[in-house]
Amino acid sequence: MAHEHHHHHHHPAPTKVNTAFLVGIALNSSFVVVEAVLGFWTNSLSLLSDAGHNLADVASLALSLLAFRLLKVKNNAQYTYGYRKTSVLVALFNSVVLLVSIGAILIEAFQRLWNPHNVPGETVALVAGVGILINAGSAFLFFRDRDQDLNLKSAYLHLLSDALVSFGLVVGGLVLYYTHWYWMDSALSIVISIIILWSTWRLLLNSLRLSLDGVPTDIQLPRIKAIAESFQGVIGIHHIHVWAISTTENAMTAHLVLQERLGMDEECLLKQNLKHAYLHENIHHVTLETERENQICHALDC
Repeated sequence: MAHEHHHHHHHPAPTKVNTAFLVGIALNSSFVVVEAVLGFWTNSLSLLSDAGHNLADVASLALSLLAFRLLKVKNNAQYTYGYRKTSVLVALFNSVVLLVSIGAILIEAFQRLWNPHNVPGETVALVAGVGILINAGSAFLFFRDRDQDLNLKSAYLHLLSDALVSFGLVVGGLVLYYTHWYWMDSALSIVISIIILWSTWRLLLNSLRLSLDGVPTDIQLPRIKAIAESFQGVIGIHHIHVWAISTTENAMTAHLVLQERLGMDEECLLKQNLKHAYLHENIHHVTLETERENQICHALDC
């Protein structure tokens, strides 16, 4: 029972990942400050909403870095899983804050559609141009390791989508500059807000699901059942619980019903093999309780 098998995909070197995150955070957060200041100064909502978008990324980069760091913290008697769940809670917090700020920007944008402010298009285009460079550069830091870890992949995709949004802003800024359609500024910020809303909504639902110990989206219970039942000597599996320990690790408990004839050694081997099979399903901590086929299970939902 004590034998718990830990298995990691070949994770990228932690120092390199740390550096990538820190450089990404430093670049993006300094850009957010500049963009927000210029946004207020030039009265440009589209710059402000883009600053919001970039801030969302800084937050999610910081979050992923935190998750990376906290995975290394040892468990103790009070926190038997270490502090891994923090990654889930911060994701939840992150998405709530984002939704609130988007709400504020949207309200302002709709009011401004009718009485547009004077916005210097060239400034918007210039700042957004710098944004493309910063986002594309930061995305490049994660390019090599993007398939190793969920957090790295999301960092990469986020930064890439930011570069695209900045590109849209450059075009918008140029149009503003030449046509003086000042309502464009509000229209652009509404589009950006909708983009953020769409991604944040998914983040919110996912982190809510994980904080309620729901089954993580990449795991299907029927498949988990089928894997157990495909093993020789297993009659059935029930009382299955699968939940997330952190945004990158999952745990599972279940009751396993075995044939009468299995000896202790066979049972031990079976458990080991089953746990190994579950590792490939991305379940890292598996606890199995075994019963024989004619035993009565006293749990309520058997």
